[in-house]
Amino acid sequence: MSATSYALREETRPRLGLIVLQVDETIEHEFHQLFPPETAKLHVTRIPSGAELTPQTIATMETALPAAASLLPAGLDVVGYACTSGTTLIGAERVHALVTGATQCRAVTDPLSAALAQCRALGLARIGIVSPYIASVADPIRAAFEGQGITVPDTLSFGEKVEARVARVAPASIAEAARALARHNRLDGLFLSCTNLRTLELLAPLSKELGLPVLSSNHALAWHMASLARISLSSRHAGQ
Repeated sequence: MSATSYALREETRPRLGLIVLQVDETIEHEFHQLFPPETAKLHVTRIPSGAELTPQTIATMETALPAAASLLPAGLDVVGYACTSGTTLIGAERVHALVTGATQCRAVTDPLSAALAQCRALGLARIGIVSPYIASVADPIRAAFEGQGITVPDTLSFGEKVEARVARVAPASIAEAARALARHNRLDGLFLSCTNLRTLELLAPLSKELGLPVLSSNHALAWHMASLARISLSSRHAGQ
C-alpha cells in the first residue's frame, strides 16, 4: 500500500447535538425541518427511556444521561437534552451538569429552560399548557413555570403515559385542546409541552387563529439552540 497526501477542511457550520429519548418518534423529524443542512450540522444520540413516561422512568434517565451524552462528538456548539418532563423532574441544572461532565460543548439547554427563555423574550406572563402527561408528570411542569413567575391559569392533558401513543396523538386533538384553553382563560400565550407531540405544523396557524403566541417543546428548544449558536431557524418556522 502506498500513502498519499491529503488536506483537512474544518467544518464552518455550527455543530449541534441532540439527546433524544429512545421512544421519541417526533423531534428528529421536526428538527430537520427547523435546521436545514446548510444551516447547521446536527448530531443525534439516544437515551434509554421506558415505554411509559412516569417519575420512575425519568429517574432512570438521569442515570443514563452521561453515557448518552458521551456518544456525541466532542467540541459541539450546543447540546440539547430533548425531554421537557425529564428536565423538570431531574432539574435543569442537574441535566446541564451531567451533559457537560460527559461531553465537550460550549452550551447546554433543554425544552423547559428554552420555553422559559422564549416566554421571557416574548413577554408572556400568563400561559396555558397542553400536554399528553399523567398528573404526576404534568403537575411539576406547571409548578416549574409558576416558580419562574409565569402564571398558569389552566392546563389540559390527555392523561397518556404510553409514549408510542403520545407520538400518535392527532394534531387536530392538540389544536382543539389549545382552543379550549384560549376560550376559557385570559392568556398571553400557549405552550404545547412534550417533544413527542406532533406540533410544528400547528404553531403558525394556531397563533394566527387565536391571536396568541403558541410555543412548543420542540420549537422552543430549537429556537434556544439557534440563539446560543448564533444562527437562524428555517425561515418557514423562524417565529410564531
